[in-house]
This record gives sequence, C-alpha cells and structure tokens, in this order.
Amino acid sequence: MPLLKLENLHVSIGGRKIIDNVSLEIESGEVHLLMGPNGAGKSTLLKAIAGVRGVEVVSGRILFEGEEITGLHAWERVRRGIVLVWQNPPGIEGVSVRELAEKISRRSGVDYRSLAEKLGVAELLDREVHRRLSGGEMRRVELFLSLLLKPKLLLVDEVDSGVDVENIARLAQVLDEVREQGVSLLIVTHSGAIASRLSRVDRLHVLYRGRLVYSGDPRGVLDKILSQGYKVFAGGC
Repeated sequence: MPLLKLENLHVSIGGRKIIDNVSLEIESGEVHLLMGPNGAGKSTLLKAIAGVRGVEVVSGRILFEGEEITGLHAWERVRRGIVLVWQNPPGIEGVSVRELAEKISRRSGVDYRSLAEKLGVAELLDREVHRRLSGGEMRRVELFLSLLLKPKLLLVDEVDSGVDVENIARLAQVLDEVREQGVSLLIVTHSGAIASRLSRVDRLHVLYRGRLVYSGDPRGVLDKILSQGYKVFAGGC
C-alpha cells in the first residue's frame, strides 16, 4: 500500500483549472522530484495534497496510508503527518523562531537545538519568523520548523530557489537523513539544483500545463531537461 496515492486529480483555484487528471503514488521512504516550467501547477499540486484553503479538488481522490483525505482540513493532514514546506511562507511579527520552535518541540518531542545546528539556523533563532531574512535563510528556517512537526510525508516547494551552493548541499544532507528515517519526500524544483546533491532520487514527475507528461526513472530525463529545457515535452500536450 503506497503512503500517498493521487487518483485522477483535477484541481482549480478561483474556478480556473490548474491540475488536469494527475495520478501518482509515493511509497514510504521514497524521494520523488516534481519538475516543470513556471506556471505548470507544481506548487498548486503540493497545496492540494496539503489541503491549503482556496485550492479546490474538483474531482479525483487523495489517499494517505490507504485512507481518503480529500475532504480533510490542512491541520488534520498535518496531524496525520503531511507537512508542506512553503516556498514563500508568511512572516509572523513579534514571534521569534526560537519561541515557535519550542512550542512545536513540546508537542512533537523533537530536539530543536540539534536540528537548528544541522540546518545552520542556530544564529537565526532569535529573529522574527520569516521576517527580514534572505531567501536562503527563509528556506532553511521553514524546513527547520517543518521537520519539527515529525512528518511522514514532506512536501518541499522550491527549497533550492535562491540558495547558494553551500547551503543547497547542507539542505540535501538533512533531506537525505530524513529519508533514511523513513520519511517520504516530494520535492518541487524548477532548476533541478537539489537533485545532484541528494544521494537518492526514486522517481521524477514532470508537469506541463497542468498535466503529468512524464513519471518514471529520473536518469537521462533529468539531464535532458537541464540541457534542453521543458520544450522537449511540448509535443505531448
């Protein structure tokens, strides 16, 4: 039984169709990449899985650990272990990263101090959550807070966007460790920068104009995308 299963998923935002008949499966402990050009629907698909308000599943089903969760609220999905790492998370004025981390840690039992050191955010703990941080700092802090929730499935949106090479390597190392603990990863990347830093990628999915035009072995296909762009899939849409 797969950890996550999407069955013929159609998703709209504000009445506009974004995702068109997408089906895929993710097993426990697997790493999947989700790629595609800007506007293909990658972030929308992650938000649909996470249950973000305003993202409407028009038809199809989302199953997690064999149970349908299509109608569940976002907080109910978080409790089940589905955690979204936002690309551009909202700031929280007057709340420090440390205060929020301590609150989450008390419920999850995860030691936030050691995780902060691994992700290089220890020096950011007394800053306000996602305020006046660089793009790279914000992504590291968001991943840090997300991992404190003890996810079973981590939905990672553009973690390598705006991050320097050194920190991409650090993020990839942490994601590898998370995967070794049995957590499944669905990672959205436009550039593919994170891919070469991960020790393992099980499957690659390519979205083009809201449709899944490739789903399979990343070898060869990823190199083709990086050298030729997404136009190689234009004929299939």
